[in-house]
Amino acid sequence: MTPGADPSTFSGRTGLTFPRRAAVGAAFVLIVIAAAYFARGGADAEPLPGPPLREVAKKQGMELGTAVRGDALERNRAYRQIAAAQFSTVTPENDMKWFAIEPERGDFDFGPADDIVERAREANQKVRGHTLVWHAQLPGWVKELGAKDLRQATREHIHAVMGHYDEDVGVWDVVNEPVSDDGELRRSVFMRRLGPGYIADAFRTARAADADAKLYLNEIGAEGINAKSNRLYELVRRLKAQGVPIDGVGFQAHANLDGLPGDFVANMRRFKALGLDIAITEADVGLPVPADPGELQAQARIYREIVRSCRAVDCRSLTFWGFTDGRSWISETQAGMGAATLLDEALRPKPAFSAVQQALGG
Repeated sequence: MTPGADPSTFSGRTGLTFPRRAAVGAAFVLIVIAAAYFARGGADAEPLPGPPLREVAKKQGMELGTAVRGDALERNRAYRQIAAAQFSTVTPENDMKWFAIEPERGDFDFGPADDIVERAREANQKVRGHTLVWHAQLPGWVKELGAKDLRQATREHIHAVMGHYDEDVGVWDVVNEPVSDDGELRRSVFMRRLGPGYIADAFRTARAADADAKLYLNEIGAEGINAKSNRLYELVRRLKAQGVPIDGVGFQAHANLDGLPGDFVANMRRFKALGLDIAITEADVGLPVPADPGELQAQARIYREIVRSCRAVDCRSLTFWGFTDGRSWISETQAGMGAATLLDEALRPKPAFSAVQQALGG
């Protein structure tokens, strides 16, 4: 909560404000509905209308992906079936992050991420590795290291994770969200103790770990031309000029009813002009809940614009950050918000699903 804010209200990242009691109640209802549905586990998925999204995207030369959760893939057949049928790439939402894969220094737990990779192989899907260096979801021991040990631990972590998946993961979000909203480099533990050179060092370490993988910098809130995206542009321009092995930039595209910035395409084009690949990596469109029919139609229009923006710059891939409202970080972390994905809690298509299908050319 923002210091000094009215404790009876909650203002999320969208800037929308809701009564706290109503927000908590709505969030609780969503959690109960989702838990009840996913607890059943055994039901087959109902057929979704039209051709699979991955097949429509393939005709446009585009890879279409989704973030997935290992626990849902394991326990829920319908979730698993839809993920396999509709998407050509998957991104582990949490199972490849540092806290999950190396909870104690040198003690690696690849099991949950391995399960996602194996299911992707069975579904003929590619895997996007997410993420190697990020200020959030770090195990506590990382934050306690001094500069020398932190640099060494970071290099060891990158080598170990990329080495483990060198045959299975061809694209990595090497550094995630290094720029703050004010246009400065984020004062993360890496920035405070290692200085701005930690970014270049992470990419060079990643290239040494895997000579063939595509290496991305992934950023949130940099879709429009603003202080943040200008700093990001200058950062990657300098990295390229210094010979740092960065291959692409990912724009997350977490949106709400405000829609996309009008200069989103122009912004992506200037990054592409640097010789970088472009991807949309975490797209969703959060709504106040419960969402009414008009808001669902507005959401569909924004999803359509996300796809069209990706196609306008010939982006390498487009990934949605989850595909069902029953498994979405928006409803779990932003009080009063939810309904952010293509399918509802029961895996039924929303207007956004058809909008994406049509925008892809289906």
